[in-house]
Amino acid sequence: MTTAQHAANRRGIFAMVGAMASFIVNDALVKYTSQSLPAAQLIFIRGLMACGVVLLAAHAMGALPQLRGLLQRWVVVRASADAMATMIYLTAMFNMPLANATAINLAGPLFITVFAACFMGEQVRASRWVAIGLGFLGVLLVIQPKANGFNSYALLCLMGTVFHATRDLLTRRIPADVPVILITLATTVSIVLLSGAVSLVQGWRPFGWRETALLAVASVLLSTGYYLLVYAMRQGEISLVTPFRYSTLLFAVLIGYGVWGDVPNGLAWCGIALLVGSGLFILQRESARVRKAGAMPLEPGPATASLPLDAPGPVPMTSATALHAREKEAR
Repeated sequence: MTTAQHAANRRGIFAMVGAMASFIVNDALVKYTSQSLPAAQLIFIRGLMACGVVLLAAHAMGALPQLRGLLQRWVVVRASADAMATMIYLTAMFNMPLANATAINLAGPLFITVFAACFMGEQVRASRWVAIGLGFLGVLLVIQPKANGFNSYALLCLMGTVFHATRDLLTRRIPADVPVILITLATTVSIVLLSGAVSLVQGWRPFGWRETALLAVASVLLSTGYYLLVYAMRQGEISLVTPFRYSTLLFAVLIGYGVWGDVPNGLAWCGIALLVGSGLFILQRESARVRKAGAMPLEPGPATASLPLDAPGPVPMTSATALHAREKEAR
């Protein structure tokens, strides 16, 4: 592994943790607001606000002249998968215990790693499979989902999780010249279109400034989470970055304690220890690989010289074949 690849992995990990922190607070606000608004209406209003936030950010970044990138095939496919995932998952979450929905959704790293190994040729080391498995066990110990909380919506939630995993892998298909902020914009627009259509069937309810304010804050957090998630999935190795999705549960525990005074029980503390331990284990293995690679002299050649691994920002990727070749070079 090169120093540049290690730096990309580190950026991806930090971005993933930041995305999870944004998403968990957003979910809490949305879950609270769903008590007074239909799901589709809520998602549509939040999506409209998020579009405004992302457009302002895209203007500030000077990305608006590249709006044609929104029509790029993989951008459209990814945005469609994200819209479906959002509608399916939130509909399920509003109709089942939050703990059960969270447990199912946090099976995402397992799906993503399997898909990356099967369809993108990523070589997943045994140590990462162990870390992912231990992390998921930690999730179950913290959440402690109850059997009577699994209803027909559990299957719907599982379907949403598969769509989320597919969305994240599709991110790697998008050419590097498409800015992250425009991929984020495509996602928010697709969610607005789909939720708007569904809201015409579900109907609308009147809402006041309180709901508007909560959804405004949620839209900023959602936009931030989407941006960081796209950035994370374009950095480093999927099987390394993905397990840090489990950090969302640690943030949920902190919010539960700070806002409602919820204190984890003994099993939950064991689960937290497993979550933290699996993350530290991955980081330790990553550092060991870097030290090992640093001890081996590298001879630059035409193949390695042509790979822009030392360039800042996302590693350019134009196809699954190019991605696989680049990762083999990094190893």
